[in-house]
Amino acid sequence: MSRFKLYIEYEGTRYSGWQMQKQSKTVQGKLFETAEKIFKGERIEIYGAGRTDAGVHALCQVAHLETKTMLAPEIIRMKFNDELPSDINIIEVEKVDPKFHARHDAKSRSYIYQISRRRTAFGKPFVWWIKDELNFEKMAKAAKIFIGMHDFRSFADKDDEEKSTKVLIEDVQMKEESDLILIRIIGSHFLWKQVRRMIGVLVEIGRGKLSEKDLKYFIEHITPTPAIYTAPPSGLFLEQVIYQGEKHDKILGATIDVQSRVRLRSRS
Repeated sequence: MSRFKLYIEYEGTRYSGWQMQKQSKTVQGKLFETAEKIFKGERIEIYGAGRTDAGVHALCQVAHLETKTMLAPEIIRMKFNDELPSDINIIEVEKVDPKFHARHDAKSRSYIYQISRRRTAFGKPFVWWIKDELNFEKMAKAAKIFIGMHDFRSFADKDDEEKSTKVLIEDVQMKEESDLILIRIIGSHFLWKQVRRMIGVLVEIGRGKLSEKDLKYFIEHITPTPAIYTAPPSGLFLEQVIYQGEKHDKILGATIDVQSRVRLRSRS
């Protein structure tokens, strides 16, 4: 058996998330279906570095593929991309140690969220358009409260697969770019819906409806309140999965600029 590391980008709009589900179209399911065509009759394992919710996108999801094959990594990449729909693309394939595990070996992950301050005809599946005026400075100041090891139980839906609700947030970065507010969150891992609820609470602080004191309370106490403010999945991108010896070296820029067809233009 051989094991390969897959670097994958996808637009999550048409999918019920990453993880394979019965009766639902998922990214992992589509990859598995494609692998069955390529490696006919062989046992296949495809395991991702983490799950993304329905409608969430990935600039670089990582997965491992295990199967019996003599095909070179570049041939595997080409065969996958010949069969996959246009909203899923294998960026790169590399052969790895048979013990490599996409999820268990990951040291940290980063997500980017895009908020648009204007209505857009092209970028709707990739942003959260907010009509209200947002105080960027208050949001950026409050975002630093998330940094460190905290119990994020109040920011997550119950997940039987998670043994602990403690998460180390390494950094939260924010930037204004044209009509976008960009938020990057880097952490050891993330709980189900955690990032979207962190974003939602920051937006309410930007609106002036919540305060830093409220945010600290949500972190220090168990409360269902953050669920009320869950941000929509459209603006969320899994940006990078970081492994031993790697570093986070991305420049915080407009994520949708990567996809020219949905570029947001500044007001004239």
